Amino acid sequence: MKNKTENIKIYSARQKGNNKKIWLEMIQELLDSRELIWRLVIRDYSVRYRQSILGYVWAVLPQLVTVAIFTFLAKHRVFDMGATAMPYVIHALWSVSVWQLFSGCLIGCTNSLVNAGSLVTKINFPKEALVFSSIGQAVLDFIIRLLPVTIVFIWYGFIPSWHSFLIPFILISIILLALGIGFIMAIINLVLRDMGNMISMVLTFGMFLAPILYPPPVTEPFNMVNYINPFSPLLIATQNLLAGQELMQPELLAVMFAVSNCVFLFGWRMFHITMPRIAERA
Repeated sequence: MKNKTENIKIYSARQKGNNKKIWLEMIQELLDSRELIWRLVIRDYSVRYRQSILGYVWAVLPQLVTVAIFTFLAKHRVFDMGATAMPYVIHALWSVSVWQLFSGCLIGCTNSLVNAGSLVTKINFPKEALVFSSIGQAVLDFIIRLLPVTIVFIWYGFIPSWHSFLIPFILISIILLALGIGFIMAIINLVLRDMGNMISMVLTFGMFLAPILYPPPVTEPFNMVNYINPFSPLLIATQNLLAGQELMQPELLAVMFAVSNCVFLFGWRMFHITMPRIAERA
C-alpha cells in the first residue's frame, strides 16, 4: 500500500543570513536551465508561425499599420504631432518597435506560467525557465522589425548618430524592467487569470502615455507623460541617441537604469521564493 505521507510536502522557514545562498542558488538554476530555455524559445517560435500563411509578416504588420495610420493623420493635420528630431515616420516606426519589445516581453512573461499548463504542477524543473524563455519571442520579433526600420532609414537618407551604439544598453534595461514586472505578474496571473487581460488593457493605454507617436512634450502639464510612464525616459533616451541629440533627461535615465535592475532582481527573487507554494495551488 502506498504511503500517503509521500505526497506531503513540508515547508520550513528560511534561516537568517541565507541571502547569499539564495542568490547563488538562483544563478546556478539559471545556468543549469540555459539549454531548456533555448529549447523553449525555439518551440514557442516554431509553434507561433507553424501553419501560418503570412509567417514572419505578422511580426512587422501591426507596427507598419499603426505607423501608417498615424503618419496619414499627421500629414493631413488631423492631429498636430509637433516637430520631431527625425522624420516622423522614422520617429514613429522606431518608437513603436521599442514599445512592442517592452510590451511583448511583459505579456509573454505574464502568460508564461498559464501557457505552460500542466508543466507547472507535474514536472519538477526551475519555473524561471518559462519566464526567461518567454522574452525570446519578443526579442526575435524586435530583430525582425529592425528590417523595415532600416529600409525607412535608407529611403529617407537618414544616418543614425554614432551615439546609437549605446542604445543596446538601454534596450537591455527595458527588457530587465519587463522581466522584473513579468515575474510578479506571472505568479498573480497563475492564481487570478484576469491579470493577463488587465496587462493587455494597461499596455494599450500606456502606449499613448509615452512619446511614441508624438515627440516628447516640453510644456506643462503635457510633459507629465515624460515622467509618469516608467518606460518614457528609456524610450526618449533611444530617440535622442538615434538623432544625435543631447540626452533630454540624463538624471531620470540614470534613475531608471537603477530602477530596472532593482525591479528585475526583486521580481526574480520573489518568484523564486513564492513559486513552490503557488504552484501547488494552480
